[in-house]
Amino acid sequence: MTSSSIGVAVVGTGFGQKIHIPGFQHHPRTEVVAVYNPDLGKAKAIADSNNILYAYNKLDKILANPQVDAVSISTPPFLHYEMAKEVLEAGKHLLLEKPMAMNAGQVKKLYHLATQKNLIAIADFEFRFVPAWQLLAEYLQQGYVGKKRLIKIDWIVTSRANPERPWNWYARKDMGGGALGAVGSHAFDYISWLFGSVKRLCGYLSCAIPQRPDPQAGGTLKPVDADDTCLIMLELADGTPCQLSISSVTYAGRGHWLEIYGDNGTLVLGSDNLKDYVHGFKLLAAPAGKPLTEMQIPKRLAFPQVFTDGRLAPFIRVIDRFVEAIDARKSLIPSLQEGVYSQLLMDLTHQSNESKGWVDVPDLNTYLSR
Repeated sequence: MTSSSIGVAVVGTGFGQKIHIPGFQHHPRTEVVAVYNPDLGKAKAIADSNNILYAYNKLDKILANPQVDAVSISTPPFLHYEMAKEVLEAGKHLLLEKPMAMNAGQVKKLYHLATQKNLIAIADFEFRFVPAWQLLAEYLQQGYVGKKRLIKIDWIVTSRANPERPWNWYARKDMGGGALGAVGSHAFDYISWLFGSVKRLCGYLSCAIPQRPDPQAGGTLKPVDADDTCLIMLELADGTPCQLSISSVTYAGRGHWLEIYGDNGTLVLGSDNLKDYVHGFKLLAAPAGKPLTEMQIPKRLAFPQVFTDGRLAPFIRVIDRFVEAIDARKSLIPSLQEGVYSQLLMDLTHQSNESKGWVDVPDLNTYLSR
């Protein structure tokens, strides 16, 4: 390690192995010095195949390693809070995958702990760093659509449409599984980023595939209680109506599309790529009364390098922000503050689904100060 490089431990080796390890290894300022898996043999195998010095199955050993300056956590959500708390209490910077934790109260505690210890804690909200999305944000800032009339979001994909897909923690609501946590967390973050805060919402969650085979139990069918389809109506603080439809069980689903209709024009951002949730986005624009035209992504926004897995390039930009925040010793967006808001909107969607009605969304600063 050079004196200016940041030693990182990767905790969680599913998404962590696919994206976090290569992302941190690609970045010029970060070095993966340790990896964690609850199975020490697996941890050692992953370390060996990725040229990582240390392999652990105990978090406290990672945190005691002086070469570890920061920890990225990509374990299942039900493990996030306790692990992230340990990381911050040990004085290490934190990169935390979404959904941040099991509820907004837990994320709020982590946010306050990071602030109190003057540590950087960042959330992996990748869409903020995808070129087509950044161009959309610029068009919105310039007032392209005028007064917004309707925002419509469809995130309709195939990933869990096959009922033979194995049962695991993702099937369990009490472990943070479900489509709302997996992708609704992203949607709530970019709604807040692009359009501002939410005044109230009404959510309906359902599960189309109520059981899946568990390969650990010889293929025995086990119950699924986590949502795979979410329909959410939102009233934004400025009064704009917003409709969010999410499903992971739709064969030949249309993909991920965001439509913004205003009195001066329309913006449509979308991708029909069902295999990669980052590759394939295009931005279409139309002044009032004119047809939609695809907009060119300017070079200043384009990724310097594109990878086979679309998630890698925006994740490297998240690392850029993480490193910048550590260098500046100050929190930068997307921090755990944005993580709290995303999680709060998810909590309120569950609450609305249970009460079968609209729920008000508190102001974020008020919520954080409670």
